[in-house]
Amino acid sequence: MSAAMVVEGVPAGRPVDLTSYFGRRHEIAEARRLLGTVRLVTLTGPGGVGKTRLAGRIAAGAQKQFRDGVTFVELAELRDPALLANLVADRLGLRDQSARAAADTLIEHLRTRSTLLVLDNCEHLVGACADLVDKLIVSCPKLVILATSRQSLSVEGEHLLMVPPLSVPRGEDVRSPDELAKYDAARLFVDRATAVLPSFAVTDENCADLARLCERLEGLPLAIELAAVRCRSMSVRQMVERLSKRLSLLTVGTRTAPRRQQTLRAMIDWSYSLCSRPEQLVWERASVFSGTFDLEAAEHVCGGPGVERTQVLDLVDGLLDKSVLVRDEHGGVARFRMLETLREYAQDCLDRAGDRARVSRLHRDWYAGLTARFEAEWHGPRQVAWVDRLRQDHANLRVALDFCVNDPADAVVGLRMATRVDDYWGIRGFHTEARLWLDRALAAAAPDAPQRVAALRMSGWFALLQGDIPTGIDRLTQAGELVAATGDPVQEAYLAHAWGMAALFSGDLTKAAEAFARVLPTFREHGELRGELFTLFIYGYTLGLAGDPAAGRTMLQEAIDRSTAIGESFWRAWALWGLSQVEITYGDVEAADQAAKEALRLEREFGNRLGEAFSTDLLAWVAQRQGRPVRAAMLLGAASAIWSAIGSSPSLSAVFDQPHREYLELNRQCLGAPAFQKAFAEGSALPSDLAMHYALEEDTSEPTADSDRSTLLTKREVEIARLVAEGLTNREIAARLTIAQRTAESHVAHILTKLEFTTRTQIAVWVASGG
Repeated sequence: MSAAMVVEGVPAGRPVDLTSYFGRRHEIAEARRLLGTVRLVTLTGPGGVGKTRLAGRIAAGAQKQFRDGVTFVELAELRDPALLANLVADRLGLRDQSARAAADTLIEHLRTRSTLLVLDNCEHLVGACADLVDKLIVSCPKLVILATSRQSLSVEGEHLLMVPPLSVPRGEDVRSPDELAKYDAARLFVDRATAVLPSFAVTDENCADLARLCERLEGLPLAIELAAVRCRSMSVRQMVERLSKRLSLLTVGTRTAPRRQQTLRAMIDWSYSLCSRPEQLVWERASVFSGTFDLEAAEHVCGGPGVERTQVLDLVDGLLDKSVLVRDEHGGVARFRMLETLREYAQDCLDRAGDRARVSRLHRDWYAGLTARFEAEWHGPRQVAWVDRLRQDHANLRVALDFCVNDPADAVVGLRMATRVDDYWGIRGFHTEARLWLDRALAAAAPDAPQRVAALRMSGWFALLQGDIPTGIDRLTQAGELVAATGDPVQEAYLAHAWGMAALFSGDLTKAAEAFARVLPTFREHGELRGELFTLFIYGYTLGLAGDPAAGRTMLQEAIDRSTAIGESFWRAWALWGLSQVEITYGDVEAADQAAKEALRLEREFGNRLGEAFSTDLLAWVAQRQGRPVRAAMLLGAASAIWSAIGSSPSLSAVFDQPHREYLELNRQCLGAPAFQKAFAEGSALPSDLAMHYALEEDTSEPTADSDRSTLLTKREVEIARLVAEGLTNREIAARLTIAQRTAESHVAHILTKLEFTTRTQIAVWVASGG
């Protein structure tokens, strides 16, 4: 069993092994060999045989083979094949902020990258996985994919690697603990047994029984782990006797099932029968969750007939002890998850009991309540925590929304849920997914449902953000046809605001300003804080760029002050960014620099990649105005990488795109095409964290591995490193310091060697970070 955490040295997204690992040396070696020669390897085998953990071990050991890294994508939490490419893109750090297909975004990102992509648990999405894998393999020549599935993907070029059970002894062949220790199945059992019963040991008396037990369990790791936790309540011999009876009974009833499937089913049946009835009910009801869930959610969903809500904590503890649930921890909060094989078993039980719909509705109600709390608390000091909370529960939000879109009555709830978390969709870059849920709920909801106005408006808004102008205009027009009948002044104001944004994106500042001026009093009158802050920011930005910088600054500063007073960061970041563009337009470069950097710091806390792209681009303009053209080119390159990763571009807004193009051309002319292209390429190649560090020119006083390197440099080398960071060539450094060019070249070479760097860009980033 393992917990889903990410630590240094572990492939991105891969669950960390918290328990020891046994065997599989041959499979690991064979997989490593295949990954060096073929493009697609699929680990196949029955549920419970250990495909996921084996894939994790293979991926961890293969990291050095892939220059651009290894990404592990768990698919068990996903139910909708339409969102497969979006999930993979998210795990790769990409965003779906354009209208193009997510698969196309993946192809563009991976086309030239040497990457290992691990797709875990493909069997329930096998058709969608096969289609996506085929597209990626054909279009991305350096990409290698490792998949796990109970069946093959049937894609051309696929190499199957069967994952066999662990090696097991024959009971009559084992005569001593030393002989038993040669078998991986027995070693796994002993490891897990001693974890729950430290006094457990293999002896001459019990080694034959343990050999028979491992043989009976056919070396299936999940079955062995479920059996091992029973050591606290019975001897190994008792386990053998009870399991033997169960296997005999099961074989009679399911002769058509594969033998190992019978064995695992018998083991899970046995674990289920040894649970108390309340534990069984919690096990069944918890199967409606996807991904992880917390105790509060479990209490709401799993309580009810046969289970008092106050009992749920103790029952969850019991299921953890029995290895039915696995405990993770995130941000100091315990979260729980269930292995897919055990979840499927529990859902079968829930279906047979006829209780699936009731429990699923409780699940939906809990997450509908979560979105309501998000909406109520969003404009306050817990914004970053709320984004993280919804990120943890995103898989459950998908399940709850899917429940809603199949019935007109429930679709109304789905409309409310999807519209309440609009800022979350935007921050995380899930524009396509937001549109998908909104449009599905709109298709299912009654024509006169009052929630349709907000949903149509929001669907149109996300379409505009993705550059899908015809669809955006169509959705806003539909919302306009309905809004008059509702008599809702706030919705009318939001709709007018959306039309104002459309005008702004197209460059019509006058029309945009008129719309914002009209709606601001309505938002204030009705206490609609989100609308007020959004409008203060965008109205001030529009006025500033339209030729009234004083009015623009005043309104933007009001947005900043209002946000600061309530501890709000999201709109404060956007207002600071808007202020930065107004300031650079009218010549206050240092004010622009300060505002853009403060905005970028806030955007990094949220993971707001669209904001990061805008702010990094602005800081490039600032650097150009400051006479630092190399830094400007590198920042333009870094911003370009973000724009590409999120599937967007500066052309999203005409009033931003025009000066962006002007500064780009100015920088190219200033440096000359070859030098510009070199610095731009170096900036675009910077890893995301380094790029942000470089953009912010952060100077930390805390010692780091990089800052410790400064002790390796002489005083003269530190001086030259700073000149390199300013973008000076070796010839320019020599002229500045009145030394020979060859001497300058020698110093730079020594700096690269001492700092274990390979490029001047790394020196510049190191200096910017306080090196």
